[in-house]
Amino acid sequence: MFKISKNQRLIVAGILIVLSLILRFTIGHELITNLVMIATAVIAGTPILLNAIFAARYRIIGIDALVSIAVIGAMLIGEYWEAAAVTFLFMFGDYLESRTLEKTRSSIKALLDLAPDITRVIRDGVEQEISPEEVVKGDSVIVKPGEKISVDGTIIEGSAYINQAAITGESIPVSRTIDETVFSGTIIESGYIIIRADRVGEDTTFSKILQMVEEAQDKKAKTQKFLEKFSKYYTPGIILLSILFYLLTRDIRLALTLLVIACPGALVISTPVSIVAGIGNGAKHGVLVKGGEIMEKLGTMKVLAFDKTGTLTIGKPVVTNIKSYDIEERQLLKIAAIGESFSEHPLGRAIVNRAEEELGLIDDRPDEVEIITGQGIKFIVDGEKYLVGNRRLFEDNQVEFRDMDEYLISEENKGQTAVIVGNLNRVLGIISIADVVRDDAKDLISNLKALGIKKVIMLTGDNKRAAKAISEELGLDGYYGELLPEGKVGVLKELQERYGIVGMVGDGVNDAPALASADLGIAIGGVGTDVAMETADVVLMSAEIKRLSHAIGLSRATVRNMKQNIYFALLVAGLLLAGVIVQTVNLSFGMLIHEMSVILVVINAVRLLGYGDRGRSKREVL
Repeated sequence: MFKISKNQRLIVAGILIVLSLILRFTIGHELITNLVMIATAVIAGTPILLNAIFAARYRIIGIDALVSIAVIGAMLIGEYWEAAAVTFLFMFGDYLESRTLEKTRSSIKALLDLAPDITRVIRDGVEQEISPEEVVKGDSVIVKPGEKISVDGTIIEGSAYINQAAITGESIPVSRTIDETVFSGTIIESGYIIIRADRVGEDTTFSKILQMVEEAQDKKAKTQKFLEKFSKYYTPGIILLSILFYLLTRDIRLALTLLVIACPGALVISTPVSIVAGIGNGAKHGVLVKGGEIMEKLGTMKVLAFDKTGTLTIGKPVVTNIKSYDIEERQLLKIAAIGESFSEHPLGRAIVNRAEEELGLIDDRPDEVEIITGQGIKFIVDGEKYLVGNRRLFEDNQVEFRDMDEYLISEENKGQTAVIVGNLNRVLGIISIADVVRDDAKDLISNLKALGIKKVIMLTGDNKRAAKAISEELGLDGYYGELLPEGKVGVLKELQERYGIVGMVGDGVNDAPALASADLGIAIGGVGTDVAMETADVVLMSAEIKRLSHAIGLSRATVRNMKQNIYFALLVAGLLLAGVIVQTVNLSFGMLIHEMSVILVVINAVRLLGYGDRGRSKREVL
């Protein structure tokens, strides 16, 4: 059986409609002109009628039904040109709409294109190429320059610069070497590595991202759900209204025109097309938004709570200041590092790291090391006994430090942990250690307030002095310290009762209860973190906290875009209905305007795909 494709049908209908137009305005046989018009209506209108019949089986009366009724009516009363014009315009509009919608999904398609086609593995000492689906956990996977990584795993040989843009949105390649983790969907720019496959197939980070993005597009926003419900009752209502108009006016042309003009096509598509474009843009920039409802909530959120450690701060203690007394700072740092080289405490590790940065590798080893829990460490270097620890350590060893009390208190009030270094006779110096604020955190807070977030607060399990210091440094609106996980949940409930929609930003590991209880859970640096990907509503795949600005700015732009589309669709529908009632809009002209409104709604939504790729001033027009 001969089957005509959608594009072929459009071309044939296009040729016939042009021929119909020529015949209509030139001297020709009326019969031939009418036959060409009828042929146009049949070729272009058949798919519309079939769609209407198919939908009717499921008790759905949509735009296809309205157009079909109007076209059949026009044919029955001899308005063949109107029937031909309406069917062709509807078909052509559908074609343009589908082509434009494809662009809104371009970011998702770009992700799909990053899926590797083949994988090179070593089995039984032999290198072989297999499908990525055939890789099993524990396989040794070889990846060469320009190739895509097909598994999540650990490098066991070699080093490389890897483009992680598909996962994190970062365009600059990162260096990875032995014992470091790499992710599926990333590309080796230069170098050569062998990876131990830790996660394969659908368990990889890349596969989970694709799955979440695809699922997100199916999760509808509240506005979209309302419009679809509205359309469900609106369409049958328009049919009844058209019948009523005919009974009152006995004007079949007016009734048929009303059917076509009142189609809610632009209104129904106004929200989903914006949501799809917004989610696609987010995926391209390493921001996963899990559905239209989440995008809508994110765009209207007014209060945002942050975890401190690993979110506003880098998540590990570093040396921030060194104060020495009658000894060089480098010598003080070296003594402390020699002793702490035996300690596994994070503060000790921070001292050793700072010493190695400034002095190189510390080869010296202490003698008679004694670790005193809750106080610090004692050790001997070159025959002299040293102490590194807190006040209690020096008090118990009767070493006077009262003269340093003022300095100690000032450092602790700044949220620092003061580590005292000395011998059995005196204090030699004080090393201040803290979990420092991320470089971009202060700018982020300013940007969030500029974007319309009214209140930004911090929730932390750290002590209140440290919380206060960080809060003041970043210009937060408030802080809650010394909170257990359940305490964070309690604070969030209070904020929800007071302000409405509240978002919670955390690292996705120890913040899972808070992320789940907030209206919006936002995980920072979710690469490879199952808890973050499963619990949070929004996942920033990079540890760059500044991407939160992009996520919230994008959501604001998406909500504005949705509103623009809805208002425009309602305005066009209202003007067309008014035109029909006063009999200044005919069937074909009304259909043309209707289809143009649908295309303009889609084109407006497509602008969201460029959000973040242009300057700040241009973004704001969205």
